[in-house]
Amino acid sequence: MTTRLRSSASRSFASIGLLIASLSAAPCVFAATPQQHQYVFHHENVLGTSLELKIRATSPDAASRAESGVLAEIDRENRILSAWQPDSEFSRWAGTQGTAEHVSPELFQVLSLFDLWREKTGGALDASAEVAVRAWKKAAAENRAPNPTELQTAVVQMQQPHWRLDAEHQTATHLDRSPIALNSFAKSYIAGNAANAALANAPEVSGVLLNVGGDIVLRGSIASSIDIANPQADAENDVPMDRVTLSNRAIATSGGYRRGVDISGAHFSHIVDPRTALPVNHVLSSTVIAPDPSEAGALSTAFSVMTPGESQRLAAQLRNVDYMILLKDGTRITSRGWSALELPRLQTASYVPQAKSAAPAVAGAMDVTISLELARMDNPRYRRPFVAVWVEDKDRFPVRTLALWFDKTRWLPDLKTWYRDDRVRSMVEGSDVTTTVSSATRPPGKYTLRWDGKDQAGKPVKPGKYTISIEAAREHGTYQVVRQEIDFDGKTPSQFTMPGNTEIAAASVDYRKR
Repeated sequence: MTTRLRSSASRSFASIGLLIASLSAAPCVFAATPQQHQYVFHHENVLGTSLELKIRATSPDAASRAESGVLAEIDRENRILSAWQPDSEFSRWAGTQGTAEHVSPELFQVLSLFDLWREKTGGALDASAEVAVRAWKKAAAENRAPNPTELQTAVVQMQQPHWRLDAEHQTATHLDRSPIALNSFAKSYIAGNAANAALANAPEVSGVLLNVGGDIVLRGSIASSIDIANPQADAENDVPMDRVTLSNRAIATSGGYRRGVDISGAHFSHIVDPRTALPVNHVLSSTVIAPDPSEAGALSTAFSVMTPGESQRLAAQLRNVDYMILLKDGTRITSRGWSALELPRLQTASYVPQAKSAAPAVAGAMDVTISLELARMDNPRYRRPFVAVWVEDKDRFPVRTLALWFDKTRWLPDLKTWYRDDRVRSMVEGSDVTTTVSSATRPPGKYTLRWDGKDQAGKPVKPGKYTISIEAAREHGTYQVVRQEIDFDGKTPSQFTMPGNTEIAAASVDYRKR
């Protein structure tokens, strides 16, 4: 799940390349009606990823109570459905075999949904895909691909029935010892229930947007534009592949571009086809919009496995489902209703090749990738710090702001090194935070930014020495600045590791050919 938050003057901000995000230690307030306001919260390490929450409420107290309700519901259901917590209800049940166990309504429902989607997708969605995932991880640890015998063994194991359900008595019987995981759409399922919990019995809360690792649910009187990350350029400040506007629906995106295994320099997706035990590579990204969050999550994973024709035929049998599938060759396949959801000011081509030039500008020949990891706190409900990332020339003159993450402008002075520049500061004061991103799930706290060698006005810089600066500040907490000088000469690749500290656990700079 990725969050990019831009100002309401998003066209001008896009032209200057400034990304505005909200990483708050207090809620951010935007007027929606005379009675209602919008409050924004961000958390790390929720369901193994990042969380963004927008609440429309009558007061900060009401919004905070809704935030607490969302987090409490996520925690409650994670204790039921998690395959990674050894003491969860699912993990305890998975340790049984051959006995009819009474299970909670949530676990029974999710197991039933897996049965439903396994049938509807012809086996493309299966909780036992974890068998093949583990086979590939084990082989990758030995720097090899699984051999045909290992793959065939995994296929046979995955095609067996893994449980039997009794709806009358609400029992589930685990039938074998195959490793299973509910991660295909359990995150979307939990997000949907958590969003509903924020609205339940809370008349002062009228709308909720919940984004958990790119799986997004909108409920009540809230609407939002949603950016869809481009799998071929998915840094936080890259231009999105598309943008849609939604209300009272759910959107989920799947793809293997952020997770998987690397073997002898080749990347293999974490999404595998349970029918073959092979990682999928024909689909780069699949995004599904549906009324039900678990449906959106299940289909986005299934559409990454199935052929485009299979996906189109299945979607035609379902109500109010729209999709966008990006194939490996750059072809984009969309549902008939997709264009009605798009915002027309974005270019909708999925891939536009770079124009060739006999003498490319410095900015076009190479670029800089900045990777940073925010420190993980002991408190599981910590909010993220304010962060600024920018580029300076050899005279310490600001050239470009790559990222600015804050809740509202009165906190900007806490980013005191970045804030000293009046020209950049004046561009963001009074700005709004409006845009959310659907993408493949990323690990919590890990972010990537890209500098294409252009200044704030979009013009290529001259060759020379430039410094990448990263600043982090936490309200009532610590402060940190790390810097790395690079020789932006347009021809000499270089890599640097920047020192970590309390707020920024790790950071690196990679200057290379585009």
